[in-house]
Amino acid sequence: MEKFAVIKTGGKQYLVTPGQKIKIEKIDLKENEKAVFDKVLLFQDKDKFLVGNPYLENVKVEGKVVKQGKAKKVIVFKFKRKNRYKKKAGHRQPYTEVEITKILS
Repeated sequence: MEKFAVIKTGGKQYLVTPGQKIKIEKIDLKENEKAVFDKVLLFQDKDKFLVGNPYLENVKVEGKVVKQGKAKKVIVFKFKRKNRYKKKAGHRQPYTEVEITKILS
């Protein structure tokens, strides 16, 4: 990895490089729109290494929204023995797939 950054979005942190596709928590952008991530925690480019406190001010990561989707269904099953209680539910988490285009420093 020559150039990479750690970004924070949706309460999670992601290690990203240019050209990489990542699935993040859903953001309200349409397909082929540009996404800019300004909460950059760490940045490295060859010999340049920057760590934010908590974020870097002049580093941004740009990406392009590839698609909006939903993850596979997760079954949630609650059960209490001897009480005749059982409850079954399903959940599909929405996500946004983003392709990282460039890291601006």
